[in-house]
Amino acid sequence: MIMKVKVYSTPTCPYCFALKKYLEEKGIEFEDIDVALNEQARKEMIEKSGQMGVPVVDIDGEIVVGFDREKINQLLKITE
Repeated sequence: MIMKVKVYSTPTCPYCFALKKYLEEKGIEFEDIDVALNEQARKEMIEKSGQMGVPVVDIDGEIVVGFDREKINQLLKITE
């Protein structure tokens, strides 16, 4: 089952970098959305998560705030 994964991030966020690297290592395809440059995306992220900070991950409508590896693994069915 293919899940739609969106990562709301900024280029200077170390947690965003770590999260995206982790997803890449696990072979998870995701859409990277830079909220520093895209005001509409930033508004969308805040509406979905209630958070102004990054990273925020949208996995098929389930929102994960921050690099919460345990919750991300659970939603994506990743075993370590």
